[in-house]
Amino acid sequence: MRLLVVEDDPDLNRQLVTALSDAGYAVDSAADGEEGHFLGDSEPYDAIVLDLGLPKMDGISVLESWRRNDKMMPVLILTARDRWSDKVQGFDAGADDYVAKPFHMEEVLARIRALLRRSAGHATNELVCGPVTLDTRSSRVSVNGNPVRLTSHEYRLLAYLMHHNGRVVSRTELVEHLYDQDFDRDSNTIEVFVGRLRKKLGIDVIQTVRGLGYMLSPPTDAS
Repeated sequence: MRLLVVEDDPDLNRQLVTALSDAGYAVDSAADGEEGHFLGDSEPYDAIVLDLGLPKMDGISVLESWRRNDKMMPVLILTARDRWSDKVQGFDAGADDYVAKPFHMEEVLARIRALLRRSAGHATNELVCGPVTLDTRSSRVSVNGNPVRLTSHEYRLLAYLMHHNGRVVSRTELVEHLYDQDFDRDSNTIEVFVGRLRKKLGIDVIQTVRGLGYMLSPPTDAS
């Protein structure tokens, strides 16, 4: 899953990027409203963390422009604790949730998980496909209750497919959502990660749809 952080405070920006990256997300960042607006308008993010008090272009204007351009990604706004009017204005502009500053990073992580979960139509942090379970809260994967150790890229790939269980996902879409903008993207590496995932999971839940991409589906019962 790929996220964007738009925050002008360099320390807070860095803290958010680090925490979200450590949680298993591919993360891009912007330090002002113009850059954030451009990235959100041109890149396919799964969710965005947006500060309202930004230089060059304020957060409300950025958000309103995204929504006018039919950008539907979930947006979590950051507001000053005593500015309840910012929260109302943010929701009216199209925000999905907010966190008041100062905040605990665990709350931001929990709210991002909830936004991603709801946007994909899931009710809980545990995503299940047959015997495979992925816990977005702990970033743990298991098969029939047995833990499976994955690299960060393998986890991102499985998490994206699990969030979009039952839908064909193209290699291009996977590349766009698994890597940040600085990563040297190559769609051929997706095949490598899929092959590794299949071996580690030990069961056939990742189906190749010829000419289209991949789809996650429970293994068929051979009996």
